[in-house]
Amino acid sequence: MVSYMALSKGDFVLVEYNVRVKDTNTLLDTTDAELAKKENIYEADRVYGPTLLIIGRGWLNENVEEELLKHDVGSEVEVELPPEKAFGERSPDKIKTFSLREFQKRGYSINVGDVVEIGGARGVVKSISGGRVTIDFNHPLAGKTLVYKVKIVKRLENTIEKIKTLSSRYLKIPSEEIEVSLNEAEKKLFVTIPGKYLSKKDISYSKIALAADIMELFKDTVSSIVFQEVVSRS
Repeated sequence: MVSYMALSKGDFVLVEYNVRVKDTNTLLDTTDAELAKKENIYEADRVYGPTLLIIGRGWLNENVEEELLKHDVGSEVEVELPPEKAFGERSPDKIKTFSLREFQKRGYSINVGDVVEIGGARGVVKSISGGRVTIDFNHPLAGKTLVYKVKIVKRLENTIEKIKTLSSRYLKIPSEEIEVSLNEAEKKLFVTIPGKYLSKKDISYSKIALAADIMELFKDTVSSIVFQEVVSRS
C-alpha cells in the first residue's frame, strides 16, 4: 500500500511549473529552459529545472502554495487564480497625469513604454501629448486571470540537501556546482562555489541574503557560515 502524506508549511520541496495568462495563453514564467526559449522568455543567468519552494513563504504565490498543501510528491496541480488572488483588478485611480515640463526640468528624457518610478511606485508611460505625460501604475498583470501548472517533484529531508538547494536559489548557481559541508560540533557551515562565479553580478549581496536565511531557517544547526571560492588551473 502506497502511503500518502500531503505537504506541510515549512516543507522544502522541488517543483516544476508553468504560469500562463488564461485569456491569451501567454507564458509568464517556467522552470523549463526549452519552453522558455521557444516562447522567448529565456533568461541566460537563471538556473532552470526543478526549483526550490519552502511552502508557506509565497515564493510562487501564497494561494497556489495553499493548494499544494492538499497534495503529495508526484502530484501535478493546476490552479486558476482570478485577478483578486493574483495581481489585483485594474484601477483607473492608478493612472496618473503629470506635466512633461517637470520631467524636463529634472533632465529626464522619457518615451512611451518607459518604466518610471515616482514616489516609490513603478509605472509605464502610456502617452505623451500636449505637454502632459500619462503613466499607468497598475501592475502589468492587473486584471488578468493566471493559470499555474505545478508538479511536485521531491520533498527534501536532508539538511545539507536543503541548504545546497537554497544556496542555488539565492546565488543562481546550479546546485551540482555547489559544495556544502557542516562541522556539527562547531555548528560551522561551509559553502563552496567555483571561482568562475567570483565576478557574477551581485554575488556579494546574494551571499548576505543567503546567510541571513540560513541562520534563520537552521538556527539550531548553524551558528556560523564560511563562503569559499575554489579557483582551479584550467
